[in-house]
Amino acid sequence: MSRIETLAARAGSHPDPSSGALSPPLQLATTFEHGPAAELPHGFLYQRYDNPTQRDTEQVLAALDGAARALLFPTGMAAGSTLLQTLPAGSHVLLCDDSYFSFRVLAREQFPRWGLEYSVVDFTDLDAVRAALRPETALLWAETPSNPLLKVADIAALAELAHANGARLLVDGTFASPVLQQPLALGADVVLHSATKYLGGHGDVMGGVLNFARDDAHAAACHGLRLLAGATASPFAAWIILRGVRTLPARMAWHCRNAQAVAQFLVGHARVAKVHFPGLAQHPQHAVAARQMSDFGGMLSFEVAGGRSAALAVAARMRLFTNATSLGSTESLVEHRASVEGATSTTPEGLLRLSVGLEHPDDLLADLDQALAVT
Repeated sequence: MSRIETLAARAGSHPDPSSGALSPPLQLATTFEHGPAAELPHGFLYQRYDNPTQRDTEQVLAALDGAARALLFPTGMAAGSTLLQTLPAGSHVLLCDDSYFSFRVLAREQFPRWGLEYSVVDFTDLDAVRAALRPETALLWAETPSNPLLKVADIAALAELAHANGARLLVDGTFASPVLQQPLALGADVVLHSATKYLGGHGDVMGGVLNFARDDAHAAACHGLRLLAGATASPFAAWIILRGVRTLPARMAWHCRNAQAVAQFLVGHARVAKVHFPGLAQHPQHAVAARQMSDFGGMLSFEVAGGRSAALAVAARMRLFTNATSLGSTESLVEHRASVEGATSTTPEGLLRLSVGLEHPDDLLADLDQALAVT
């Protein structure tokens, strides 16, 4: 069994039979030859149904998470929305309280149309999760580490609670990537990744993936809805994601190293009120993170003493950290999440989220030091 570093480095690598090329080919065709009665001698009919580049990428993504089946989508939101829409009407969903804000907005605005109900719970409090379960609860939606507070939920314990109630557990593992965390091995039923982030890794592609522990009726229903609704990733996006995966383990090691250095710098700074990073011993779920993650990731957030105005002033003074949304690329980014999330945001007003990139750590610390300096 190849280790994840080997799987990633050789992603999609097999000599092309016509040329011997080792780089995976990009097949852009929208339609494929079939027989007069729609026989599929080559296995493909139409790009929206399936295509060679997408299939190659899905096989690699499934292998990285130890999944029985992977489905690629044009965005992470498309992936998550598709799964939610396959739930039977009348289902109840438990959302973790620090899940990605767009999914919480989606639940508030669209669940009534889909015949779904939901509750928001702190998934780090297992007693609260247990108390929120209902007979009609069909799905627990965990995000660990969470965005932007970097909460860490106990995946194995949540899976046990979900399965005892006849529900499934989905884990949004975007912040960790398959390199640092293997939710399916811990009992989760589905893993969601925004492939736009660490999987692509270079800020130049969008995508989302659902990785299923079992190739069952639920996976088939998501595939069927993707086909009918047209939520298929383009072959070019699939090819770029596949290329990004080849360097994923190496990049994650550097992201983790840099983030740890940044967190250690911030935790001792006089102008920083709180640091949210699971790699710190004082993080409330550090022990859980150490047990279920191989390293602590490249994402962190911190709260500037003085609240919103002080945080915005710090963000404005940054030079190496760029004020931009998204995460997981080679460059370091800073974002005032409350401003981006808008009026319904529950994020602390003094919080800045950092996506720590691949620059030299000393340069990152120097930029933070000057930005936090009192002027």
